[in-house]
Amino acid sequence: MATMTHHPAPEKPTEATATKPIPIHVFPPSTRLKYAIKGEIKGIPYFVNGELLWLQDGKAYSARMEVSHFLLGSRVQTSTGQLTEQGLMPSRFGDKVRSEVAAHFVYDKGKVIFSANTPDAPLQPGAQDQLSIIIQLGVMLGAQPQAWTPGRSVSFQAVGPRSSDTWTFAVGGTENLSLPGGDVHAVRLWRDPTGEYDPKVELWLAPEMAYLPVRIRLSQANGDFVEQQWRSTQAP
Repeated sequence: MATMTHHPAPEKPTEATATKPIPIHVFPPSTRLKYAIKGEIKGIPYFVNGELLWLQDGKAYSARMEVSHFLLGSRVQTSTGQLTEQGLMPSRFGDKVRSEVAAHFVYDKGKVIFSANTPDAPLQPGAQDQLSIIIQLGVMLGAQPQAWTPGRSVSFQAVGPRSSDTWTFAVGGTENLSLPGGDVHAVRLWRDPTGEYDPKVELWLAPEMAYLPVRIRLSQANGDFVEQQWRSTQAP
């Protein structure tokens, strides 16, 4: 399962706090978020559009994140699975640029199978994929906001299209953001890079939007970055 720790204090939350069931009303209602995306590669800026489509019926969910440019094409990530007392339980993660590669969560065999013919990965309790993890963080934060004090961290097995890794997010404070869609309050979380080419990942989750991401920023050590900012909310 996802584990939460606090730094610098050594204690961990009690087992009851860490495993408290998540009420169904904490999951975000079905919605569509539109984003304005800006980035920079080797000093050259670019601007594209993005969208997060989140659908749920109280039992199952579907998430779809698309970043598109009328000349450059699009990248689409999808996650489908179940809603449980522990949060999201993914069954399939897809990542498509030109062709799609996917990861399948096979719970009865305790492993993740990849369509790219890379080796299977052991499936750990509480595992998420690289899209569902963003929603899961918000679900956990919404279920127990008092536990998410600055200085805590939470770790997950994060499954990508070809492999899995452990992602650890640190919890920051609440910030006031001026975004294209308006002014919002959001809790900042971030993941520091673990490898030379690994980006720093920063998320801002807004309580007034059921803790969905209103800002996401990925930055590389060489100065390249991409940042998506909430522009509007629409019916799904």
